[in-house]
Order: sequence, then C-alpha cells, then structure tokens
Amino acid sequence: MNKYSPPRKPASLLERAGEIYDYVPAVRTGEQNRGASDRSPPEAPARQVTPVTPRPIEAYDGPQVIVDRDKLREAGFIVPDGPVTGISEEFRIIKRQLLLAAKGSQKTAPVRHGERILICSAHPDEGKTFCALNLALSIAAEKDNEVLLVDADFAKPSILSSLGLEGSKGLMDALADPELPVENCIIHTDITGLAILPAGDQTNADTEYLASARTEQVLNRLTQNNPHRIVIFDSPPALSASPASVLATHVGQVVMVVKADETTETALRDALSLMGGCEHIQLLLNGTKFSPTGRRFGSYYGYGE
Repeated sequence: MNKYSPPRKPASLLERAGEIYDYVPAVRTGEQNRGASDRSPPEAPARQVTPVTPRPIEAYDGPQVIVDRDKLREAGFIVPDGPVTGISEEFRIIKRQLLLAAKGSQKTAPVRHGERILICSAHPDEGKTFCALNLALSIAAEKDNEVLLVDADFAKPSILSSLGLEGSKGLMDALADPELPVENCIIHTDITGLAILPAGDQTNADTEYLASARTEQVLNRLTQNNPHRIVIFDSPPALSASPASVLATHVGQVVMVVKADETTETALRDALSLMGGCEHIQLLLNGTKFSPTGRRFGSYYGYGE
C-alpha cells in the first residue's frame, strides 16, 4: 500500500495525553480557643498545606467488549501487540502525517477540526473500511493519543462485524433523538486506546440529519471531554451515497482511498469534487502489488507482508 498526497501539504497533529489531572490541595488549619476572659487570645498557628500528588483520571473505566483477534488476523488487519508487518509499517507512515496535521507544529497551525478524519472512496469495495479500521488500530497504539472509530456508513455498516462485535445504538440514533447522549452509544474495547461508535439505525433522512445543526453539537461532544482523542469516520462511498459529502463539511481531514487498477481517474475526480467541504484531502493508494522503489516494509524486522 502506498500513500499519495495532493500538492497541498496538510498542517500537523493533535497530541493526546489520555489523562486529566485532578489536583485538590488538602488544607489543614488549626485554631485554639482559650476560655479565660482575662487573657488575650493566642495567635492562630500558621496554616499547613499538604500537597496532593496529581493522579491521572481515566476517561473511561467501565465495561469493555473483547475484540476477536483471530478475526482481525484472518481478515488481514493489524493485530494489536502482534508482530511488525508490512501493513502495520505502512499505516504508521500514513497516520503520522494525519496526526501532524491535527496537532500543528512550530511552523504551521493545526488544521481546524484536524482531529476528525474522514475515510472515503469513490465506489464500494475499494478498501475504505479496511483502511479506516487499520488506521484506527495503528493510532490506538500511540502513547499520547486514543482513537474513536465511527461507523458512518449508515446503509451498509461493517465496522462491528469486522471486529466480531454485536450491534447497538449509534451515531444516527444520537442525531435523531435529542434525548440520547452520543457518549452513551460508544463501545469501549479491550484494545487500549480504541473505542467504537456504531452507525445506529438507518433512517430515511440520514443526509438531512447530518446537515442539521445538531450534528456539530453531537460531534463536539465526542472530543470536548477528551481533547486528545482522534475521531475517524468510515464514510459511505462518495459516488454511491449522499452522506459522504455532508460528512466532509464536519471534518478537518479527508483520506480518499484509491484502489489500484480499479478506481478510474474520472471517478476519482468526481469523488474529490464532492469532498469540497473539506480543504485538506489526501489520497491513499490501496491494493498495490509492487512498489517502484522496491520498498517492502516489515522485512527489516524479519517479517514479510
């Protein structure tokens, strides 16, 4: 898999500290009262302040579902804590550019909403879900970030089945029901740093819900209590479903998956034109069988692809 970028080079990343500190100093004051009315009251002793060592508070410490590692391995996904492979090295390079754009650097400001990354393709079966899930698994391995993978392909959701998980309420339910907090729909996994937001129940007005003002409110809730979270959206194909173009207006970065020898230039141009709501778009070439540079990631560590 090779990654191609358009001429415009994205800015940089969002660093995650997955911990928020709660520092409450304990203050002890003492005061003695003397009952003799004919004596002057004594001076109160100096207050003693005992500092409390800051302790990390986990963003979530509730139940976690178990991801089927065998299912990941059989489908060719990155396996958490598994050996270094060609695919894992490719996604390490891919994620680095996206994280830099989300964070910013000394020379460039972070991309607005750069922590929201949309993975899309022109047509179905070009590898967008494969790339979205692998990217999420790779970012989950970061020490200073965690990732929320959102299944935004409402017509054909496949993230949960790829992980061997059961369905539940998700993003569309939270958009359709103002009484449903979106955080209540998040599934926390036993993979450190990885959480899932399912697609939820499809409606006849998916695009209209996404275009509503509530969508921005819901998406803000995904990161407002955890500014170090990266949110990855597995989008519907741009030329097959209208929600993709609306989702692009809510994110800071788009990764357009291009399948080698299948995605035509016309289809790619048409798909990119629909992503105009996002200024920072990169291309990811999927399904290549050979690299003109002879590069083969993973072999350095003694593993093949």
